[in-house]
Amino acid sequence: MNQLSALFNHLPRSARFMLLSSLGFALMSACVKAVGTTGLPILEIVAARALISLIISYLDIRRKHLPLLGNNRRFLALRGVFGTVGLIAVFYSVTTLPIAQATLLQYTHPTFTAILALIFLKERVHLSTVLCIALSFLGLVVVTAPNWTPTLTAQMSWLSLSAALTGAFASACAYVVVRKLSQTEDASVIILYFPMIAFPVSAFLLLIRDEFVVPTLYQFGMLLLIGVFVQIGQWALTHAMASDNAGKVSAYGYIQVLFAVLLGLVFFAESPTLWTLSGGLLILAGAFINTRARASAS
Repeated sequence: MNQLSALFNHLPRSARFMLLSSLGFALMSACVKAVGTTGLPILEIVAARALISLIISYLDIRRKHLPLLGNNRRFLALRGVFGTVGLIAVFYSVTTLPIAQATLLQYTHPTFTAILALIFLKERVHLSTVLCIALSFLGLVVVTAPNWTPTLTAQMSWLSLSAALTGAFASACAYVVVRKLSQTEDASVIILYFPMIAFPVSAFLLLIRDEFVVPTLYQFGMLLLIGVFVQIGQWALTHAMASDNAGKVSAYGYIQVLFAVLLGLVFFAESPTLWTLSGGLLILAGAFINTRARASAS
């Protein structure tokens, strides 16, 4: 334990914040999976998560005395829409797939981001981008290989896998929009639009589908923990990015996969398969190459 503590203390300040952020987001996923298995609808979990973030983001903007709705409202709303779609898809995948697999599939987002940035932001294509796309695609094929069978179980798994990839794609779309918005908008305003759209949309869908249930004390506590862990993750991520080069800091974020594996193993008895581990290494390798290349370029 003392050796681990000494190793942690020797890490750069930005790395320590990034490890805390990764742990926060991994714990959030574990709480989502735990409360999802109790029968609480996904849309209700999304609405609760969005409501907590909405309150905190609103208070943050008021504290900074910023204009509430920002300047480029069309793109701000678009960022909120992509974030909402991604959140619903990710939460569904986390509750229906092993946490490690759902987390790994989320790391295909650098591939989608690179492609979208090439098309819409006219960014140059580098060798690292090509390698990222190739390795991520190969890893995706390996991770999903056990599902290439025409069975009902496989079809149900494909729905979950599709949700995870939809979440990754929506996240990539949001990242590209945020890159454009960062030129004119304060970060707090950009963050606000996510829950400002996610909450009413998820609440509306929840009501028209007549799925709302009054949460038990346990479920209510888990919903609060989801909000707490999200804020810890975002707070630590913000401090990590402010402490060092974004590309270098992001490399430490891949520890979230290890946290996801450990949490799945300890709390949900989920042992990652050889397919998941092999494909996951390819996906992470692609994302890591792309991240390090961006760090060197900047």
